[in-house]
Amino acid sequence: MQKVKFRQPKRRTLYIMLCAGILAVGAASVAGYRAAVSSVTDGLITSRGDADVPDIDYSAVDAVLSDIKKDREETAVPETDAVQDQMLPDEVVGLPEEPNNEAIVDITDELEALYYEQAILMPINGEIIAAYSDGELVKSSGGVWRTHDGIDIAAESGAEVRAMTSGTVTEVYEDPLWGCCVVVDHGNTLFGHYFGLSPDVAVTVGDKLNAGDTVGTVGNTADIESDEDSHLHFALKYQSQWIDPIQYIEPMK
Repeated sequence: MQKVKFRQPKRRTLYIMLCAGILAVGAASVAGYRAAVSSVTDGLITSRGDADVPDIDYSAVDAVLSDIKKDREETAVPETDAVQDQMLPDEVVGLPEEPNNEAIVDITDELEALYYEQAILMPINGEIIAAYSDGELVKSSGGVWRTHDGIDIAAESGAEVRAMTSGTVTEVYEDPLWGCCVVVDHGNTLFGHYFGLSPDVAVTVGDKLNAGDTVGTVGNTADIESDEDSHLHFALKYQSQWIDPIQYIEPMK
């Protein structure tokens, strides 16, 4: 900075006074700014922490909320009761009813009856001692050549003979060769021939039979096969033609 030189003493004095005035004004401005800032700051702090400032009153808000809660509790329906009322009719609410045993028995009887109307059974359990010959001549134990149009099932005399399936008795008769005979119409042009029964047959013409019903008992009355062990001669005729009872019954079982 270039140094100012005054040639006259009066001008120097005036210059010094001017500088002093400028400095005084600047100092006063700074002091005033600081005072103003301090005042504003103190006001803010005082307004936030002054004990004379009243606290906010929340009692009115609490009262409104309390009334709302009370109204909800009075009008609410218990959830469990509401669900039960919606899901269950009046007659279902409560203990379950005991099962109707009579109804169960009735259903069982109906199912059993239906089964025996449709079942296919062997008329007697035993070993096949003479098979179906399918029209070919076979020599019997008595030395006679003939066709064997049925099967011979080994059974003790007096053993019960059952109906192969449901049907209607169409014939009960005595034959010189085959003894006591019963013929049952099993439907659909299928006829069962039960030969060699004892004379006291259990059915008469017109009787309705289910599978397993008693037709009679083994009697060894067939002279043509009297040289064989005790057995039932059982034959099937379909559309007026003899067929193999085994091939018909076994696939159906």
